[in-house]
Amino acid sequence: MRHPIDPKIDCVFKALLGSEDNRNLLLHFLNAILAQELPAPLVGVAILNPYNERGHRADKLSIVDIKARDDQSRLYQIEIQLLSFPDLPARILYGWAELYRQQLQRGQDYDQLRPTYAIWLLAEALLPDDADYAHRYRLRDDQGRALIDHGGIWLLELSKFTVARVVTEQQRWLKFFTDGERLDAAALPPWMQTDEMRQAMTTLIAFSDKERA
Repeated sequence: MRHPIDPKIDCVFKALLGSEDNRNLLLHFLNAILAQELPAPLVGVAILNPYNERGHRADKLSIVDIKARDDQSRLYQIEIQLLSFPDLPARILYGWAELYRQQLQRGQDYDQLRPTYAIWLLAEALLPDDADYAHRYRLRDDQGRALIDHGGIWLLELSKFTVARVVTEQQRWLKFFTDGERLDAAALPPWMQTDEMRQAMTTLIAFSDKERA
């Protein structure tokens, strides 16, 4: 029996973007979300161990949903978050800072640090007083001048995403995560008619066909 599958469920999300079989989907997703940020489209990406190593035994152990590195050694963290809570902004910032910090080992110089990007897909609104669904946070002063151009944090509030006509690849991915549970594999809408979306749908079908999963 086939069951509807929500792509926002943790294990499904990780299968979609964090498995070697779907590494091309991860590459496409990153290029879609960061199209206006990256100097050139990514051509390769490696999926990393999601555990952030602790520098000391007493340090807090953090685990991310998906962690990756591109061929320029830039780092990427991708998270799905179903519930919002008061301390979530602090958790988001901590995760970015932890990934950025881990780049250097003892004796290495600061010029070896590379941009680090954290992308959070939020099922519930985190910023209820802001109508926009997409938010970018980077190190800037009060005049908007950058301290250092080393990535930042991208928050995408899915509950606010109401675009009816898909124009960009970013919108295509957000609509997939918003509407994925209601899609009919036998009658996909026009915006799903791309190689990447059909591959993503295949992953949902694989979960749907296994009641235990």
